[in-house]
Amino acid sequence: MIGFLVDDATPEEIEAERATYGPIAQVLRELAQASIRTTVAPEVAAEAVAQLAAVRDLLNAEVGGASYGLKFSRQGIGRPWGNAVVGVRNPVAPPLDIVHEEDRVHSRFVLGPQYEGPPTFVHGGVASLILDQMLGEAAAARKRPGMTGTLTLRYLRPTPLGPLTAEASIDRVEGIKTFAIGHIADAEGVCVEAAGVFIVPKWARADGKGQPRFE
Repeated sequence: MIGFLVDDATPEEIEAERATYGPIAQVLRELAQASIRTTVAPEVAAEAVAQLAAVRDLLNAEVGGASYGLKFSRQGIGRPWGNAVVGVRNPVAPPLDIVHEEDRVHSRFVLGPQYEGPPTFVHGGVASLILDQMLGEAAAARKRPGMTGTLTLRYLRPTPLGPLTAEASIDRVEGIKTFAIGHIADAEGVCVEAAGVFIVPKWARADGKGQPRFE
């Protein structure tokens, strides 16, 4: 599968990469919020642009491929670090730290002003993005990695910016299809519900047609 890479990185090397590059993405997340909220004078904004452009050029001096992809060490440590939801190297990602349990996955996270749709509320597309990831992680937790076939959302009420929780679980399995359900909630209760179908791709099937090779 293009973009999936198995390498010889040790746990120590993986943590060193996280410690080196993760802080860059975190600072950029904070910059995104500052960019939205700042009221500095024009000359200060112009100086900020010049400094940021210099940082951009510094980082672009050595770059890898078009995408980070999904890397696995031979010990099985996954690094989806370019992912738009959980990627520790992606400043677009909140990022979510997703906890896997036997029958579900869950996460606590904060969405700031860069994820706004209606004033003070989370953009509906961002809620969809997060729930797509959560339901997919629920499917993968049962060794049924899948690509999204369908994703249906029901917006019960606006999702406020700030602290949120999300969880997902497998509803049922039918052949190469995994049906998952989940939701996003705030302190007052569920804001968005989701249901999705995740299909095991051909490369992950035992014979290219049948059941997942992982079973």
